Amino acid sequence: MFQLIWILLIGFVLGLLAKLLLRGPQAIPWWLTMLLGAAGAWLGNAVSGWIGVRHTSGIDWIRHLLQLGFAMLLIGWAAPAWSR
Repeated sequence: MFQLIWILLIGFVLGLLAKLLLRGPQAIPWWLTMLLGAAGAWLGNAVSGWIGVRHTSGIDWIRHLLQLGFAMLLIGWAAPAWSR
C-alpha cells in the first residue's frame, strides 16, 4: 500500500514539474496530472534500464531526466486532447 502512495506522490510531483516546464496552459485535472506523471516515471525507468543507466553510483540524473521528459511528453500530448 505504501508503494502505491509513493508512486502516486512521485507522479504528482513529476506531473507538476512537467506542467511548469511546458509552454502554455495545460487545462487537465490534478488526477490526470498525477497519473501521467506516474506513467512518465514508469516509462523513464524502463528506458533507462534498457539503455543501461538505471542504477549508477550516486544520483541517477539520466534516469530522472528521462522520467521528466516522458512526463512532459505525455502531458503535452494529453492536454490538447483533454480540452476538446
